[in-house]
Amino acid sequence: MGEPCTCPSCDTQKGNLSRHKLTHTDDKPFSCGDCGKNFRQKGDLRRHILTHTGEKPFSCGDCGKSFNQKGDLSRHRQTHTGEKQHGCSVCGKRFIRKAHLLKHVNNVHKERKRDENKNNEN
Repeated sequence: MGEPCTCPSCDTQKGNLSRHKLTHTDDKPFSCGDCGKNFRQKGDLRRHILTHTGEKPFSCGDCGKSFNQKGDLSRHRQTHTGEKQHGCSVCGKRFIRKAHLLKHVNNVHKERKRDENKNNEN
């Protein structure tokens, strides 16, 4: 793959611009034969079909738990390793999942900021 190209619609750089451009259209040419749900990309349809078949081809080598998506297995593996990739830029606390970091920032640091703003008004 060559250099990333800039999307004329949103100005982001993407390696596969033609595939990215589909995100700006309502065109979803790939349809599920079981439920009729439509997808922009064939790979998304393939992943979706696993929800109907119950197939879970990705298994954890530590505990044997299976997943239908590779990303779900990767996230699960962090529960065994204890690896905390996501760090808070305000206080340094670390989290396994990005969603947990975002929840922390919203609950802890936005509340603190509101309190500081109230104190500054007085």
